[in-house]
Amino acid sequence: MSNINHYDVIVSPVITEKSTLASESNQVVFNVARDATKPEIKAAVESLFSVKVASVNTLVRKGKEKRFRGIKGRQSNVKKAVVTLAEGQSIDVTTGL
Repeated sequence: MSNINHYDVIVSPVITEKSTLASESNQVVFNVARDATKPEIKAAVESLFSVKVASVNTLVRKGKEKRFRGIKGRQSNVKKAVVTLAEGQSIDVTTGL
């Protein structure tokens, strides 16, 4: 796998109250490509951030229906990955890549 491929797998870090609380228990949350698998996500995080990943859990947040000026629209589905890092490892997501 090339480095370009790893950048395609991980879309962005998720910075919310819940993900900040998760970081205290050695977890980091990322938005990932919808067709990305757990092994691909693990490989991408390990190579991009030079850390050891213990486990990867994924979830798909269904897109919401929103209105803008009376016109109905639909947000797209978003796949998230909760990455648990090995003991002693850390990622500072606020600095970016």
